[in-house]
Amino acid sequence: MTIKEAIDGARKIVLKIGSNTLVHSDGSINTEFLTRFADDCAGLIKKGKQLIIVSSGAQVTGLATISGWAHKRDVHYRQALCAIGQVELMDRWRLAFRDHNIHVAQLLLTKDDFEDDHRTLNIRNTMFTLVDENVIPIINENDTIAIDEIRIGDNDNLSALTSILWSADLLILFSDIDGVYTDNPKTNPHAKLIEEVKNIKELRSSITVGATNSFGTGGIETKIEAAEKTTASGIPMVIANGSRPAILSSLAEGTAAGTLFTTDDTSLFKIITGNDKTY
Repeated sequence: MTIKEAIDGARKIVLKIGSNTLVHSDGSINTEFLTRFADDCAGLIKKGKQLIIVSSGAQVTGLATISGWAHKRDVHYRQALCAIGQVELMDRWRLAFRDHNIHVAQLLLTKDDFEDDHRTLNIRNTMFTLVDENVIPIINENDTIAIDEIRIGDNDNLSALTSILWSADLLILFSDIDGVYTDNPKTNPHAKLIEEVKNIKELRSSITVGATNSFGTGGIETKIEAAEKTTASGIPMVIANGSRPAILSSLAEGTAAGTLFTTDDTSLFKIITGNDKTY
């Protein structure tokens, strides 16, 4: 299966946008990206696709809004920044989709919400109602109340849980790299992109997971964890570079690179060229 085939065959798609994709280096929201991404989403909706967006960026947007809190490390200030930033973030998403006459809605979730049957039923019903009425749900973790005991901790895993709860056909994670590589592409120019992963256990034994970077709370580890969750439920997952121009439509047209995690475990993965390495 190719990424294009996965998108062609999917009706219900979850799209996760990481902080490094959403914001500039100074923490301000990348409105150009939001505008282009909304254009791509509108194009898919016209083709009959249903979309849910999982959006990071609340805390860093809060920092950009109230820069005087940048050095405050107290957890209450961190949570307050998320509350401030979430308003700014949702307003930018609303404006991005306004030109397409598409409404958006906000859902803020915690780990407990996915572990309580009554809550999950309500969340699922709300998702279906919004999507059926042509409203795009935009989901984030409720960082303003989440503490370690009830935190999911990263939006890669949140998007996987959302995909499973919504019975999605595909999850696409937009990161700051094209996908999973044989080595760290930021330090090794000879690293090769792994186009397809069919056996995550063998993949783990062939790479060394690196650390998170910049504004994000996740790294390649959380993306692999997300793939383990979705593929176990029969949902393919894609990792792609959100900074590429018109990335969503390019993936749909088969012209953009990425890594596709499938549910077929008959082989390990396909590499463009070169030997297996770690990063």
